[in-house]
Amino acid sequence: MAEENAAAAGGAAPEGKGSKPILLYALVVLNMLVVGGVGAMLYLGKKKEAAQATIDKVVEGEAQAQVEDKAKEDQFVGQMIPMETFYVNLAGNRGSRLLKVNMEFEVESDKLRDEIDKRKPQIRDLVILTLSSKTFKDLETRQGKENLRDEIRDTINAFLTKGKIKSVHFTEFIYN
Repeated sequence: MAEENAAAAGGAAPEGKGSKPILLYALVVLNMLVVGGVGAMLYLGKKKEAAQATIDKVVEGEAQAQVEDKAKEDQFVGQMIPMETFYVNLAGNRGSRLLKVNMEFEVESDKLRDEIDKRKPQIRDLVILTLSSKTFKDLETRQGKENLRDEIRDTINAFLTKGKIKSVHFTEFIYN
């Protein structure tokens, strides 16, 4: 009986050994296909990601465009609109410091020139408020004057509808 069990076990063993290598080979091939598929997906994903514009590329492109626009703006000199003389007392001096300023606005179109002419009282009011809010310390340096120029331009541009003032040029700037 032991011999029959051994023969049965021995007879079954060759059948099992024959099926195990086929199953093993099938699993190895399936595993290789899955790994290859995952690798292909990763490769295509990286390739697609490289083709898309990333935020860094967009920021870099925008910075480049601003530099080019600035260079073009510097080359273009628009029409100049002179303003009347401004006399204001500087803040914080109890009226002991007087500021006299003449300025001109650089614009690009006649439409804006017409709008500035029509809104001159409003513009003068804004400029006077801006100038009189400054102290002597604010205006004594070059940087202070440039900041004032930018502040005047930005304040006026905030309510203009037919264009923007390109720059403000001080033609006279005297304080005592």
